[in-house]
Amino acid sequence: MTTHVLDVKNQLCPIPVIRTQNQAKKLAPGDILEVVCTDPGVVNDIPAWCRINGHEVLGIEKRDNGEIVVSLKI
Repeated sequence: MTTHVLDVKNQLCPIPVIRTQNQAKKLAPGDILEVVCTDPGVVNDIPAWCRINGHEVLGIEKRDNGEIVVSLKI
């Protein structure tokens, strides 16, 4: 299991979800992907994408600097 970070700060919907999907295709089952975003829509969009594609949301962290980190298990 490896942890990967995807930086999609300053990208608006649907780009964070598309880039998450593209990165997930490159990862092995069990890997962790931390998606660092600034678009508040990812709080709903990435978990919805995970439900459809069988991935698990491990957590959503909202940081004081406006960043949102969505951690998911591939």
